[in-house]
Amino acid sequence: MEDENNTFDPDLIHAIFKHVWTRRALERERNDVADALDCEVGAGTSKKNRQTSANGKAIKLSCELLRIFVTEAVQRAATIAEAEGASKIEATHLERILPQLLLDF
Repeated sequence: MEDENNTFDPDLIHAIFKHVWTRRALERERNDVADALDCEVGAGTSKKNRQTSANGKAIKLSCELLRIFVTEAVQRAATIAEAEGASKIEATHLERILPQLLLDF
């Protein structure tokens, strides 16, 4: 891994993950209420009811992956902008590189 200062803040990434996990859990609960009316509820806890979490190494790895992804996106968009003679990267440059970037990752 490169310099730790050039990556995303692990606390920020963890907070974003927790926010997404919470929203998805709430959506599942809403869907389960509708489904519960149609079927019988079994005893015990299911995987759906467990809280999602990630350990510190997984968060650090996620930060590094995001850093590499963003760096690659900027470099590819800069190449397109330079080829067009533009001095700034614009949204259209990012839109043009995004399909291939997503396929590469």
